[in-house]
Amino acid sequence: MINLYKQFAEATSRKITHLYSTSFTLGIKMLDSKFHSHIYNVYGLVRLADEIVDTFHEQDKKVLLEDFERETFMALERGLSTNPIIHAYQLTANKYKIDAALLRAFFKSMKMDLYQIDYNTDNYNEYIYGSAEVVGLMCLRIFTEGDEKKYQELKEGAKALGAAFQKVNFLRDMQSDFEERGRTYFPGVDFINFTKEQKVLIEQDIHRDFEQARQAILALPESSRTGVYLAYKYYLKLFAKIQKAPASAILKTRFRVPDSEKLYVLASTYFRSFAGWI
Repeated sequence: MINLYKQFAEATSRKITHLYSTSFTLGIKMLDSKFHSHIYNVYGLVRLADEIVDTFHEQDKKVLLEDFERETFMALERGLSTNPIIHAYQLTANKYKIDAALLRAFFKSMKMDLYQIDYNTDNYNEYIYGSAEVVGLMCLRIFTEGDEKKYQELKEGAKALGAAFQKVNFLRDMQSDFEERGRTYFPGVDFINFTKEQKVLIEQDIHRDFEQARQAILALPESSRTGVYLAYKYYLKLFAKIQKAPASAILKTRFRVPDSEKLYVLASTYFRSFAGWI
């Protein structure tokens, strides 16, 4: 029966990923099949925590998040949770020995989202690390399959990729974060008076993250390289759309990559992989 529950838990995490992120799902499908359930399991946990702080407005989100965190750490010790999302995550975290410090940093950033914070450089970097870079490190633990030397070689690139994705999301969601949640993440940026110069500085920072991440992606094992490269190319496409837009458009528009362009990125990535170009 426990094997049936394992299947149910992993299917739940997979369903959450499918519902919330078609682009991320495509990237997972380009990984070696042995990684599929484990990346779904990581995504399911971080997605649900994010959902608590972003949408459960009629509830005491602080209590819900603290309960969710406490149960996650209890599950890591017990090897079991009656919450299928948490159970799926602990299966992966225990199998690949994902450092609990990464999870603590993640929940710390989620708690920061419960409050309106005037971000400076220090707490902005702390938020980015906990909300995005640690997820890259969790995935890298899975992809390197216990190869500590490879993990240490690629960890800065994995952090950079997570940071790039998160910062692009911040630009994409700048309007909704401010108007619906009262959040502005970029230090020293006034949403009402967001300027071209501020936008360019943010974009230069993101570009540096993407460049650092690219080198690490190319050095990933073949079993994970194509899937991660696909996610990288998708976010580059989204970033390019944002770069072309004036600062004023960021305050009014949520940018997205149309399905037709997603399919093109998928096809071109598959071709490059088949040809051995990545």
